[in-house]
Amino acid sequence: MFTVERSTSILDPLRNFLVSVVAPVYSIAELPYYFSGLASETLASRESLNADNAKMKRRLLELSQVTQRLISLREENARLRSLLGSQKQVNTEVLIAEIIGILPSPVRHEVIVDKGARQGIYVGQAVVDAHGLFGQVVEVGESTSRVLQISDITHAVPVQVNRNDLRVVAAGTGRLDVLELEYVPVTADIVEGDLLVSSGLGGRFPRGYPVGVVTSVVIDETQSFALVKALPSAALDRSRHVLLVFSDPPGENQ
Repeated sequence: MFTVERSTSILDPLRNFLVSVVAPVYSIAELPYYFSGLASETLASRESLNADNAKMKRRLLELSQVTQRLISLREENARLRSLLGSQKQVNTEVLIAEIIGILPSPVRHEVIVDKGARQGIYVGQAVVDAHGLFGQVVEVGESTSRVLQISDITHAVPVQVNRNDLRVVAAGTGRLDVLELEYVPVTADIVEGDLLVSSGLGGRFPRGYPVGVVTSVVIDETQSFALVKALPSAALDRSRHVLLVFSDPPGENQ
């Protein structure tokens, strides 16, 4: 009987031919498994990327919040430094207070600060910010006080023109950005850009503290008094901290 050894090379051409014919069939048969594995890897990669992306977004938000807080603290620190610098102009004992509330009224300009009777605050006490005269205390509670701003329509403060010491009265108009000078003679030496400072008359407000800058002077020859307006020096709608000024003992300057 004729036998062919498995190691013989006689059938190599036939074996190679069969391999070349069957190989594509194997490849086609394995395609579903290949694509299934590829899809699984792609899905896993996408889920991993989505998870990483979500983590990065959360981290970015956290860093953004930290950055915003740092910016806020830096600005607050700058305001406090400026406020403490203004203490030199007052040249008397002061107490820093934070504005914690605004009274919601279209006709009254009042704020609430976080200092009261416990800290020795009293009615009539002058209040200033880093830029100028802010107002005065009109009501005192145990731990808070109500402050009337200089822009309130019921408020008036004796001032003088820093350039020539002309004495006038600056009254609130009900607008945070406008003060009006009362009874200024048409012949008075006052011009736009003049700095108005507190005169100290009456003893309630510290002398020489900025109150406002003259923005307009309108003279009507038919009238006895000029219409003079000024922009308040204090940041009445922006200040977060103020100084409560201790001058004379309560009751002596009322």
